Amino acid sequence: MSGRLNGKVALVTGASSGIGRATARLFAAEGARVVVGARRAAELDELVAEIAAAGGSAVALAGDVRSEAYAQALVALAVQRYGRLDVAFNNAGTLGEGGPSIEVSEAGWADTLAINLTGAFLGAKHQIAQMLKNGGGSVIFTSTFVGYTVAFPGTTAYAASKSGLIGLTQALAAEYGPQQVRVNAVLPGAVDTDMYRSKNDSAEAQTFITGLHALKRVAQPEEIARSVLYLASDDASFVTGTASLVDGGLSITRT
Repeated sequence: MSGRLNGKVALVTGASSGIGRATARLFAAEGARVVVGARRAAELDELVAEIAAAGGSAVALAGDVRSEAYAQALVALAVQRYGRLDVAFNNAGTLGEGGPSIEVSEAGWADTLAINLTGAFLGAKHQIAQMLKNGGGSVIFTSTFVGYTVAFPGTTAYAASKSGLIGLTQALAAEYGPQQVRVNAVLPGAVDTDMYRSKNDSAEAQTFITGLHALKRVAQPEEIARSVLYLASDDASFVTGTASLVDGGLSITRT
């Protein structure tokens, strides 16, 4: 590892599995001290122990990103334990209620937006406030190609919430760029996570999904994590307001 985050403090939500877990591990391996959050406390504790065993430093706090108090508590933990906050990866998300749009319930719609969009906003609100005290930082959101370059039927709430993250990215980047806070989003294609496998649990479904990508495979979480690392690091010091496709060419084969 190159130590691209040496001396930095990073926060990762949705860290109990998938992209969030892989990113937290990579951040720690690259020298960051890491605060990890998710709803599943046991999985977070396992991640902290894994990072410690590899020589890194991490601390966990379980909670729900829909709560502003939780967003505040994660930032407070970073400052209490490590003295500052430099990087925040707002990755927690859900596929939400799917199916024909005219059948989506109001509760399902609201919950999807609460987790994917409002939760990310609440996190960024308090993360940026702390970063301003440090003289800058990097905030990253996990959006998606869905609703940006490609539309899929039955994903209304998910697409709307993830598209909203791109608008949030651009607005925050413009607002806080003068204070050297960079804000970007990564837009993955299909990624081999528990969430992906739960929705694509047959060989036929997986063949269909892999065939949509120009690379004819889905990503591993670590591949997305490396793109997040770039945006978090000083290598991306002049990058802000971007919606960065990391989709294995899915968008070019579907348009």
